[in-house]
Amino acid sequence: MLTHMDDVEESERRFGHIWALRQLLGAAAGAREIGLSRWRIEAEGRVCSPAHVHFDEEEIFYVLDGTGFAQAGRRAYAISAGDAVVFPAGGRPHTVFGGPIELLAFASGSSTRLTYLPRSKTMWAGPTWLPLDGGHPFDAEAELGPLELGEVVDPADERPSWIVGLTEVEAMPIAHGDRDEVRTDLGSAAGSRLSGLRHIAIAPDAEGAPPHCHTAEEELFVVLDGDGTLRLGDQEHPVRAGSIVARPAGTGVAHSFRAGGQGLTLLAYGQRDPRDAVFFPRSSTLRMAGLGGLTFRVEPVDPRGGAL
Repeated sequence: MLTHMDDVEESERRFGHIWALRQLLGAAAGAREIGLSRWRIEAEGRVCSPAHVHFDEEEIFYVLDGTGFAQAGRRAYAISAGDAVVFPAGGRPHTVFGGPIELLAFASGSSTRLTYLPRSKTMWAGPTWLPLDGGHPFDAEAELGPLELGEVVDPADERPSWIVGLTEVEAMPIAHGDRDEVRTDLGSAAGSRLSGLRHIAIAPDAEGAPPHCHTAEEELFVVLDGDGTLRLGDQEHPVRAGSIVARPAGTGVAHSFRAGGQGLTLLAYGQRDPRDAVFFPRSSTLRMAGLGGLTFRVEPVDPRGGAL
């Protein structure tokens, strides 16, 4: 459930103007439902994917470096390092133009794996595509020629609600006991619904959120800067810039982070599921998502009756 960007193979996606380098970081870290890819688009005019619509999957992109354009429908908006972009399930056809630009693409997971490409009037469904007797949808897109960049909107004139910059969102400092961190809720600020993305900066030698585990929500963490320790139950693992941590739902193993002497900065991505319950073993408390986050103190009992 722990890997590093340097240890994940990079592959090339090349279909005409669809030309980018990709690392499947989520799968490499052991994620079961949610996805995470690192994309590098190295030249202007190239895209990482055709303009497309996911039927039931939400995507959140976070720009690590460089500049490019996020396009939704017929309009394109400049994006740069520190920007978060939300593409909702069933929304307008979207893609990202380089570049050069380097970004992380988080995906909430899909039960249908259906994606529509309106330009070529094709679809893919998991490992196959429609029409069944047709070629690969990306080949069909390439045959249509380069995708044109839409109407570029000056950020000074319009900054859409689904794009937010790290410095534009109010940060929330949390400090008590050993915990000392600053959280910035990028996903909510950009209108995400099926998933969330937070930027978290943990102070040197301090803890982040207390150890906890989820019953229904899977989480992914990307270390952006600094170093520290990942605690899984009673085990400790060193992490540093580039570390990727996957925490599937229902493991019963609590996780937490502690920063090293230089601090620890990371992105925390997770699903939003009203069925989720979060257990905090230190305080023996249980938080219920479907009850508005109402938290209860619990006492483990023997199923045959009586306290343990």
